[in-house]
Amino acid sequence: MKNITIVGLGGSLRPKSTSLSALTTALEGAAQAGADTHLLDIRALDLPPYRPDNPTSYPSVDRLTETVAQADAMIWFSPLYHGSVSGAFKNAIDWLERLNNREKSYLSGQVVGLISTAGGTQGLQAINTMEFIVRALRGWAVPLVMPIGQSWKVFDQEGNLRDETTRESLKNLGKEVDRAARQFPHSGTCDYA
Repeated sequence: MKNITIVGLGGSLRPKSTSLSALTTALEGAAQAGADTHLLDIRALDLPPYRPDNPTSYPSVDRLTETVAQADAMIWFSPLYHGSVSGAFKNAIDWLERLNNREKSYLSGQVVGLISTAGGTQGLQAINTMEFIVRALRGWAVPLVMPIGQSWKVFDQEGNLRDETTRESLKNLGKEVDRAARQFPHSGTCDYA
């Protein structure tokens, strides 16, 4: 059986991103389960604004789309901004429209784990939004999700994760994404289907 590749997409435009810290932790869990992992940091990608009528090739967009196209599974992370995902995260997702004419279009056959942070008591609105997007892109959302409320209690001023319970939960999400992704090559589906 080939090794599973799991791509993390997310982060935020903040220099000390709690989102990036949490996403990296989830990818650590996937790596512990045996997956090859890759991180697509929204800030580092520095994507141009998506325009459907723009055929221009951008290195950052090409890196995003090719990495996602080669993935077996993904873990998405967006902070909760005004009841939804961040604009930077949504812009990255909009660029995935360039995967529409592939033999395996969009996220067909991929499972996606979902994580969000919020300054308030819960970040479930971002999770719900991402789940709708996963379905629209023909992927499968893993039922185990991680909305991290009151993120200021969970992360330090440098954006580092300081809560061990959250750390273990994020790693478990990464392991669950790996588990579900390993089911697809054998049966063309997973137990979430």
